[in-house]
Amino acid sequence: MTMQKGKRADRLSALPDDILVNILDRLNLREAARTSVLSRRWTQICAKLSRLIISAQHFLPEGVLCTDISDNELVRINAAVVQAMESILTRRNPGEHTIRLLSTTFYLGDDVPISIGRAVGCAMAAHLVENAKFSVMRYDMDEDDLVTAGRKFMLFFDACPSAFGGLTTLDLENLRFGESDISNVLITCKRLKHLRLYHCDSGDCSTLPLEHAHLSELSIAHCRLAQVQLNWLPQLTKMVFEGWLQFQDPLFIGHVPLLEAVSLTNLALSYSRMVELSEFLSGTSIRDLKLEFNSEKIWVQPECPTQSLASVFCQLRFVNLASLPEGYDLTWTMFILEAAPLLKELYMTVRAYLKISFSHMGLVLHFARFSHQIQNMSDLQITLFFYLCPNSWHAGMGSCVFNRNG
Repeated sequence: MTMQKGKRADRLSALPDDILVNILDRLNLREAARTSVLSRRWTQICAKLSRLIISAQHFLPEGVLCTDISDNELVRINAAVVQAMESILTRRNPGEHTIRLLSTTFYLGDDVPISIGRAVGCAMAAHLVENAKFSVMRYDMDEDDLVTAGRKFMLFFDACPSAFGGLTTLDLENLRFGESDISNVLITCKRLKHLRLYHCDSGDCSTLPLEHAHLSELSIAHCRLAQVQLNWLPQLTKMVFEGWLQFQDPLFIGHVPLLEAVSLTNLALSYSRMVELSEFLSGTSIRDLKLEFNSEKIWVQPECPTQSLASVFCQLRFVNLASLPEGYDLTWTMFILEAAPLLKELYMTVRAYLKISFSHMGLVLHFARFSHQIQNMSDLQITLFFYLCPNSWHAGMGSCVFNRNG
C-alpha cells in the first residue's frame, strides 16, 4: 500500500482486539491504562483486560526507594492505587469479561488502606474474578512496629470481609499478630489457595496452627515460630519453610495427603539440633525435595534405612541440595539414594575454595559407582555444581553431570 508522505502505518492498531488485549495483559495496570488516551478503541480494549495488576511500587516517585518514602507519601501512593483501580473498572461492563487475575500490592503505613479493600470488594461483587491477590508491604522491623502493623492489618481485615472472602492469594510481611488472628484470617479467606508469610508471627516462639480446605501452596520464611502445625490441609501440594527456631520440632505434619514438593532452608549453628527427615517429614510421600544449607554446618542427620524413611522417600523423584558447605564428605547423601528407589535427578551445589574444588568432582564418579549397586536407578542423573568462595584467590564455577544411561 502506498502511504502519503509524512504518514506512517499504524500496524499495531490493525491487530485484532484479542491480540491487543494479550499484549496489554503483559503490562502493569498503570502502563496499560495510558494507552486509553490513544483512541476510543483503545479505551474499549483496556476495558477487556483479563489481568489487572496494580502495585503501589509503580507509583513511587522516580529515583525514590520504597524504604525512603514518608508516611504522607504512603497515603498519596495508596490513594493513587485506588484511583487507578476505580478508573479501569468503571470502563468495564459488569459480568461481560472475566478478570483472570486481580492483584493489588500496597503499603501498610500510618493510614489503614480501607479504601483499597473496599474497592477490591466492589470489583468482586460487580465482575467475574477468578483469582484475587493481596500483597501487603511493610518495611519497619522494630518489635513495636511489628505489633502496631499487625493491629493495623487486622483493622483493615475486619473492615473488608468481602475482599478477603474472595482472595485466592495472600502475601504478608513484617507483621505481628494476636494469638488467633491468622486462624481468623484463614476462616474468612475461604477461597485461599496461596499463602506467604515473611517475618510474621504471634510473638517470639509462638505456634502457628493451620487448617484450610483449599490452601495448595504455603510459604513461611523467617518467622519466629516455635512450631508450624499442618493440622488439616487436604489440598496442600507445595510448602516452602525457611529459617526455623531450634527449641523443639519446628514442623508438625497432620493431614496433608497431597503434599509432594517441599523446600527447607535453615541456618545451623554448632549447637543446633540435627534434623531427621524421617521424623521431620513423617506422614508424607514427597516427589520433590530441596534442602538448602546457609551455614558451615549441615543440619540433616544421615539415617540408616528404616520403614519410616522408606515411606517418606518412596515417591521421591527430584532432590536439590543447595549451598553445601565445603569440608563435608558428600557421601552422607547416600542414605537418600538408598531410600529413594524412584529417584531420577540429584542436583548438588557445593561451596568450595580453589585448592579443593576439583576434588569434589571425583565425588560424582563415586556416586556413579555406588548407584550401580542400587536397583531401579537406571535413569538416575547426578549433577554437581560448585562455585568458589569470593574470598579465595580466584572465583569461578563449574559443573559435572553423570547419567546412568550415558
